[in-house]
Amino acid sequence: MSKLHLSPALAQTGRAASPRRFLLSTRLAWGASMALACALAGPAQTALAEGTEASVVKFPQDVVYHGQPGTPQHATLIGDSSKPGLYVDRIKYTAGTKTMPHTHPDAARTVLIMSGTFYFAVGDTWDESKLKAYPAGTIYSEPPNTPHYGWAKDGDVLLQVTAIGPTGNTPVKAK
Repeated sequence: MSKLHLSPALAQTGRAASPRRFLLSTRLAWGASMALACALAGPAQTALAEGTEASVVKFPQDVVYHGQPGTPQHATLIGDSSKPGLYVDRIKYTAGTKTMPHTHPDAARTVLIMSGTFYFAVGDTWDESKLKAYPAGTIYSEPPNTPHYGWAKDGDVLLQVTAIGPTGNTPVKAK
């Protein structure tokens, strides 16, 4: 049986807060959340604003990927991942491509699986039994400097990374 969580007003008085008080507290919480989000995003917005003077539109046929054969192919859509600020990258894996354990220093990093199924795990040693299948539409975050690895086991995979740079890719030394 789950515990019932009472609002502070109900816990103290035995009565629910008035609709007006509830609305006010909800607005205050929303405002505080927005202020925090803006404060955290401020440097990223500034960095992005310095490099763009208009909106950015990239059609799929205009995205150019770079990388060595047999490795994930990268394309930067927005920003510059080598500089402080917001950037958006696409990463294309061909079937069978693996990335061995590595880390990224990004202050914030989210990954969206746009197509395919990406097998992902956290850890500093490759362990196939730890890989979880993330189908298209899955989004996950990678905390800074957290070792992880992935595999396009079943077919091609397309990822979209939205992060705060600068970024990097540091391989984890085998033990």
